[in-house]
Amino acid sequence: MAANCLPPAQVTESGRPVLLPDEIESYLLSSVDLECEELPNFPILKSGLLSLTTHRLLWLPESIAAAASPSAIPLAAITHIFSPKKSLRAMWSSPRVRFQVSVSSDGRVIGLGSSSGAGSRSVVVTLVVRGKGDIDAFLAKFWESWRGRAWESQSAVSSSGSGPVSNSQPGPSSSGLYSSEGTVRMVGVSGILRKEQEMWESTDKSLQDAFQDLNALMSKAKEMVMLAEKMRQKLLSGSNSQTGASNDEEMGSKQEMQDWMLSIGIISPVTKESAGALYHQQLARQLADFVKIPLEKSGGMINLIDIYCLFNRARGTELISPEDLLQACSLWEKFDVPVMLRKFDSGVRVIQNKSHSDEEVFARIKTLVTKPDALRIGISASDAAMTLGIAPAMAKEHLLTAESRGILCRDVSPDGFRFYINLFYEFDPNDVYLVKDYGVYAK
Repeated sequence: MAANCLPPAQVTESGRPVLLPDEIESYLLSSVDLECEELPNFPILKSGLLSLTTHRLLWLPESIAAAASPSAIPLAAITHIFSPKKSLRAMWSSPRVRFQVSVSSDGRVIGLGSSSGAGSRSVVVTLVVRGKGDIDAFLAKFWESWRGRAWESQSAVSSSGSGPVSNSQPGPSSSGLYSSEGTVRMVGVSGILRKEQEMWESTDKSLQDAFQDLNALMSKAKEMVMLAEKMRQKLLSGSNSQTGASNDEEMGSKQEMQDWMLSIGIISPVTKESAGALYHQQLARQLADFVKIPLEKSGGMINLIDIYCLFNRARGTELISPEDLLQACSLWEKFDVPVMLRKFDSGVRVIQNKSHSDEEVFARIKTLVTKPDALRIGISASDAAMTLGIAPAMAKEHLLTAESRGILCRDVSPDGFRFYINLFYEFDPNDVYLVKDYGVYAK
């Protein structure tokens, strides 16, 4: 198992890596082998996805059914990166990247925050890139992330006693993923809010002064900042505050507010620059993770246009096109993800959970249309939307689908569509005037 030698890596339901706080993906390579002949307990890692971040090298199996488990090599454990060999043989073989890694006396790769110890030594690990990818661009990002030492700054904050450690702040650098002040450049509104919160907690400045700086950065997103301020006031206020009792009822639980903050911004969005040929594949996996919270709030189904707006808002400046979104959604049927893209007969496309049951929705609609008032005047899409807890446009699609199944009938008038229970099944074709003693028509 990889855990015998390498630290394990966590992945989401869609197979995307779970990143550390402020950890950002830098580059992706497909069909990569990890080899180390000097360690007998080094796992067999073949043809996986390699993700380079500001903190780690992540090796992920390309399929969930693979025997190998997700593994990580902290950049803090790397002591040297070898320059690639230029030879005639190297031109015809798979590109290889070699680097030295510190291991403990029992052969384990030293993780973040671990001391090397007296019995530590260095071994050479080789990346064999069998897929297509720009090796020179990967090497440049590899050197940049390793020299940036993004994992060191937070340990310095911890030693000064300023608060909890998140292993997230980077070291000095001046280009690429790092700013001139030596901090990781944040992506989207979520990154800006996270950076500002850490500054407030460490310097003990007033909330109002901090938000003046944030408003200067976010002059084009005032509504987002106002929402973030309300949530941040609740998160920073103590649980013993008496004045916060009414706000707790209004805003919900602390976990719910954290979920809202996650929907505001994605710290490390998948980009064409970092993913290359894997762009749409990784975008599809990240989108599958993102839509879970919006689907929970919209009854298990949401319009594709609404997701396009929410997803682009969360990505900040890294916007995607409608074609990219549609292509990413169409790839879901190739992956084992809990969501799917659905197209109604009217042409409307929606995203829904695979566990979403039409039969359950039809049962609730049938209960609604058999109420006494609905038997007389029918129901509209707005009536169904209130019962189902979804948007009227989605409710109308459900009503039309129920009509196609023979459950409902509709009446089109200047007032719009009105839907009624289908009574034709209760009529006897031999005696259409017979009113039976049972059924909806008898009522």
